[in-house]
Amino acid sequence: QVQLVESGGGLVQAGGSLRLSCAASGSILRINTMYWYRQALEMQRELVATITSDGRTNYLDSVKGRFTISRDNAKNTAYLQMNSLKPEDTAVYYCNLDYISRWGSWGNNWGQGTQVTVSS
Repeated sequence: QVQLVESGGGLVQAGGSLRLSCAASGSILRINTMYWYRQALEMQRELVATITSDGRTNYLDSVKGRFTISRDNAKNTAYLQMNSLKPEDTAVYYCNLDYISRWGSWGNNWGQGTQVTVSS
């Protein structure tokens, strides 16, 4: 059983910053790629950022230069630093990760989501 706990969402004014965290726990041997997604109201979920086990990152075009994904492998935690926030960044942000369990099986889990609201 693997659990993801997200934190750090909230209400911020445009131009402000937030830092999201996603802590994974449970029967994890190794975490491979970690992802941050977001879903705005009545919109499809979209991939915001990814980070591989060796630190390679990729970003949605609209967040490049403003968001930074990082990870702490010792803590099984991913972060999303969000700067220069815009109202269009308002969404529920979800953490997702690929992992190998202690029993050698591959798995993928989602966090519960954390609301980010950017006021204009």
